Amino acid sequence: MKRIRAFFIHLSGSLGLALLAVLLVFGLWYPAPLSEAAGVTSIFLLMLVVHVILGPLLTLVVFQPDKASLRFDLGCIVAVQLLAFGYGLWAVAEGRPAWLVFNVGRFDLVQAYELDERNLDQAPSAYRQAPWFGPRWVAANLPDDPQARSDLTLEAVFAGLDVAQRPALFIPLEQAAESMRKHAQPLAALSQFNSQGAVDAALLQAPQADAWLPLMSRVQPMVILLRKDEAKVLAIVNLRPWD
Repeated sequence: MKRIRAFFIHLSGSLGLALLAVLLVFGLWYPAPLSEAAGVTSIFLLMLVVHVILGPLLTLVVFQPDKASLRFDLGCIVAVQLLAFGYGLWAVAEGRPAWLVFNVGRFDLVQAYELDERNLDQAPSAYRQAPWFGPRWVAANLPDDPQARSDLTLEAVFAGLDVAQRPALFIPLEQAAESMRKHAQPLAALSQFNSQGAVDAALLQAPQADAWLPLMSRVQPMVILLRKDEAKVLAIVNLRPWD
C-alpha cells in the first residue's frame, strides 16, 4: 500500500506540473492556432506523456519502505525527471512565436530562435528581445539603400535570413497599413483552397472581416483575417492560403 501511495503522490505532482506547463505553453507562448502553425503540439504532448508516466512508474518500481537508499533513489528520480522536463520546456520556449511580421504582401511567423541577433543595437528598444507574453505584430521595412537591399536578398537566399527575422528592420504595423490594404485579398478567394464549410466556420471568428492575407510558417501556413479599410488584424484562422 505504501508503494501504491507513493506512486499516486508522484503521479499527482507530475500531473500538476504538466497542467501548469500546458497553461503556459498553449495559453501564453503558443496561443491557438499558432501551436499548429509552429508544429509544437504533438512534440510537447509527447514530452508531457513521458514526464507524467515515466517518473511515477520508476517510483513504483524502486519504492521499498525498508530500503536504506530509498530517499536517495527517489531524489535521483525526481531530479532527473525535473531536469528532463526543464530542458524540454526550455526547448519549447526557444521555439515560441515571437513576432508576426508583415513582409511584402504576407505575414511571417517568426519564432524566437530564428531571430537575427546581429545589429540589435540598431533596432528600437521594443524589438531587441523576443517577447515572453505572446507574439507581437510588427512590419518589416526594407532599407532604402540599393546595396543594402541586395545584401539582404543574398543573405535570404544563401543564409536563410529573411527580412522578417531582422529586428533592426522592424517598424510598427500601423506604418504598413497602406501596403496591407494594397495586398489584401478578397474572402471569396479562400474557397479556392478550402471547403466552403471550413471558410464559413472560420469567418464566424471575425464577422467583420472582408479581406485576408497569408501567414507563412515553417510547418503550417494559415490565414489572417482583416478589416481592409482600417488595415486591422481581426483573427488568425486555420485555413490554407494556397494549395
